[in-house]
Amino acid sequence: MKEQLEQIKANALTALEAAATPAALEELRVRLLGKKGELTAVLKQMGKLSAEERPVMGQLANSVRASIEQELEKRKADIHAAALEAKLASEAIDVTIPGKAVSIGHQHPMNQVLQTIKDIFVGLGYQVVDGPEVELADYNFTRLNIEEGHPSRDRSDTFYFTDDDSVLLRTQTSPMQIRYMEKHKPPLCMLAPGRVFRKDEADATHSPMFHQIEGLVVAEDITMGDLKGALTTIMRKIYGEDAVMRFRPHHFPFTEPSAEMDISCNICGGKGCPFCKHTGWVEILGCGMVDPNVLELNGIDSKVYSGYALGMGIERITNLKYQVKDLRMFSENDTRFLKEFESAY
Repeated sequence: MKEQLEQIKANALTALEAAATPAALEELRVRLLGKKGELTAVLKQMGKLSAEERPVMGQLANSVRASIEQELEKRKADIHAAALEAKLASEAIDVTIPGKAVSIGHQHPMNQVLQTIKDIFVGLGYQVVDGPEVELADYNFTRLNIEEGHPSRDRSDTFYFTDDDSVLLRTQTSPMQIRYMEKHKPPLCMLAPGRVFRKDEADATHSPMFHQIEGLVVAEDITMGDLKGALTTIMRKIYGEDAVMRFRPHHFPFTEPSAEMDISCNICGGKGCPFCKHTGWVEILGCGMVDPNVLELNGIDSKVYSGYALGMGIERITNLKYQVKDLRMFSENDTRFLKEFESAY
């Protein structure tokens, strides 16, 4: 039996040395130490030994088992270390290889134009203000001299929240002019940019949600000449000194006299195209002298003070600046289109 145990030990150590995988080690463990393993089979013969031989053989068998188990654990650790080293080598990163270029974001073209316009107005002394998009009809219409029954108050044009049409999504940023007059005394010089909402069908020149800038100046001795001079300066800063503009008489409930400002269509060079409806001109903003009734409705003495107001759409201005024929392209988030404006500013 002694020779059998020593042979099992010798064979086991040789086999363990040759084992190269965890599966091979497990197979050897079962073959040597399992319930039907070689060492177990020898130990079953202990009953045939004399009383004097049993302690000696038992001690030798325990020693053989301990040696095999110790070698199993050692070999298992060696195989695991080798596997880990091989994995690390295969996943090694060469830090000297150039990395992938990171795409750097940039402002949306409309934000670029909006920031330019705000900078121009701030440079002229205007204060930029903000206000709620969910507005009261009193601010959006009534106190702007837009009476009940006016077409702009129809449910076909305006998004209302209440049955009595008292709360709505603002259709213009003009309510901020009223809110500003409530809290400030003349002279006033303010600018209100923001989103506005109307029930328009989306097409190349219209959208149910768009961006608008409203401006208001109230002081003593403000004239139409001041308005024309300010707008001419602003548009030339946006479109260049060669920009061709014109003013046309118009009507707005909150200004009198009122006008619309057109700019020569730079998409067709003033020759006429679908964007300018073949007129060669594009309406760029509405403006006029603040109606005295609006001043009086908001606590300002119209006999002492006068003022002008203006409103422009950011989408239209951006369209013309970059010669984009369809304003829907600004809201479709097509990165191929937006990428063209990376170096616009």
